[in-house]
Amino acid sequence: MSKPKIFIDGEAGTTGLQIRARLQGRSDLELLSIDPARRKDQAERKRLLNAADLAVLCLQDDLARAAVAMLENPATRVLDASTAHRVEGGWTFGLPELAQGQPEAIREARFVSNPGCYSTGAIALLRPVVDAGLVPADWPVFVQGASGYTGGGRTLIDAMKSQGEHYLAGPYRMYGLSLAHKHVPEMKQYSRLTHDPIFTPSVGDWAQGMLVHVPLHLWALPQKVTGNDLHAALSDHYAGQRFVRVMPLESSAPTNFALDPQALNGTNLLELFVFDNPTKEQALLVARLDNLGKGASGAAAQNLDLMLGLSGNHDYAYFGD
Repeated sequence: MSKPKIFIDGEAGTTGLQIRARLQGRSDLELLSIDPARRKDQAERKRLLNAADLAVLCLQDDLARAAVAMLENPATRVLDASTAHRVEGGWTFGLPELAQGQPEAIREARFVSNPGCYSTGAIALLRPVVDAGLVPADWPVFVQGASGYTGGGRTLIDAMKSQGEHYLAGPYRMYGLSLAHKHVPEMKQYSRLTHDPIFTPSVGDWAQGMLVHVPLHLWALPQKVTGNDLHAALSDHYAGQRFVRVMPLESSAPTNFALDPQALNGTNLLELFVFDNPTKEQALLVARLDNLGKGASGAAAQNLDLMLGLSGNHDYAYFGD
């Protein structure tokens, strides 16, 4: 039987390069590649898109929509790493750990949208506690996050390396202050919230790795909820999952407890934490992941295997430059 053919449209970008690195050398698939000299040749891109069993789109949103419009081969399936189709009808959300049946939905879908990095952390924290009834769907939710600068794509990466016009003036910078970040719609939809969460992202002077936080005033919730309840909901939801780890409950964590956003770099792992202070009736949910791993290319490789029914024994790790 012939190997499935994979074409990464946009393989020269940050996510595309890392997806290729994670797939390189595998004997169970064939990677198609465009001649660098013909990267802007639309006819050649169209030929490769339609020659592939699975096209992975690592493009800006408008270019991803244009690539889908080029499809003429009904057998070509699509995994889109852009924001373009994450809440679109007819597309399956590529977070296998989202709910029971999600891996099967991804396996059967022709069109799959890879989640955003921040939304992967936020949804992973929120969906189980909303489904468990601990946080009401109409609750005013706040999501905060801090990511390495690779989350800003090639422009910010190049600017950081050359200290160009986008260079961070200092070690840390907030952005998305219009409260209209492109990840908010998927956070709302797949967390089953009825209102947009307030999301405040930030970028730091490190290459990759991120933390996503959801603070909760437990005293304000309509029913009594404890840190143990939140931790149990996460533990139950992710029991048996290979790439999602629910870490031990940290009640009234010591002041020297610290989380390094870079601890999972190069992996496809997602760690979830619950910190609580019973005296103050407050809790903090935290997700830690590599924004280029489980937040992008690692998740894409995981979804690719699901879509093609290939071996699930890969760890999708990458520790290259």
